[in-house]
Amino acid sequence: MSPLISIRKLSKSYGTKNVVSNVDLTINAGQIVGLVGPNGAGKTTCLQAILGLTDFDGDIDVLGHHPRKDRVEMLNDVAYIADVAILPKWLKVSQALTYMQDVHQNFDIEKAKMFLQKTNVSLSDKVKVLSKGMVTQLHLALILAIDAKVLILDEPTLGLDILTRRQFYSHLLEEFYSEDKCIIITTHQIEEIEHILTDVAFIQEGKIVLSESAEDIRERFNLLSVTNEHIEQAKELKPLFSNSMMGLTTMLFDKADTDVLQSLGNVSVPSLADIFVGVMTKETC
Repeated sequence: MSPLISIRKLSKSYGTKNVVSNVDLTINAGQIVGLVGPNGAGKTTCLQAILGLTDFDGDIDVLGHHPRKDRVEMLNDVAYIADVAILPKWLKVSQALTYMQDVHQNFDIEKAKMFLQKTNVSLSDKVKVLSKGMVTQLHLALILAIDAKVLILDEPTLGLDILTRRQFYSHLLEEFYSEDKCIIITTHQIEEIEHILTDVAFIQEGKIVLSESAEDIRERFNLLSVTNEHIEQAKELKPLFSNSMMGLTTMLFDKADTDVLQSLGNVSVPSLADIFVGVMTKETC
């Protein structure tokens, strides 16, 4: 099966500043990929290139289309939610749905209405009376009602409260995801979405520094809790990072011998957030 998205040697510069350098990434049907990195790492630039919103060097194929040359045709099967959901304040919810029905051939207005029935957003409401969370729910309804193969989310829950964020991702799985589609999510809150991710790509200073399935990543890394009597032995194994608190030190290891680690302390499976910190910092302990 051909990948839904194929990226080869993607690079992007602004003047003399390289914001993305030689990024390779393949995304297949059924994958939910977390593109994770610190501010300024190049996440949004990668998404803009995939969406045809910026020029770039390298090769990108989205559903058999070039994002710049075939953008109109490509967008029939690609949906996007930006980090800021902006809609005209004077617009009624019903007008937003009607507009989408008129401009997008794959938009299902009845599906959008069914989704909004699960929220506090009324069809008669104007955008100006909606809270930030309600605007996001409206934006989500407009996007999830599109029968798309690819969904791209750039910090989609930025600024929302924890309940609204959880509802967002729950709706995402219930209303959009299927094994013939793929989702790309950029976020600073990886701990909130790691349970839904099938794959993770860490990006730092415009380069992919780790790209694997979430399952393989968890098997590759170990978290060791070690007491002071074994701390020097643990340091010799070159942990990626360590954190000490109340007499107990926690260390993250990459491809270490589990039996050796268990002889030094308690070994557990790290969260993706722990692994992200370790990969991004790579302390010398």
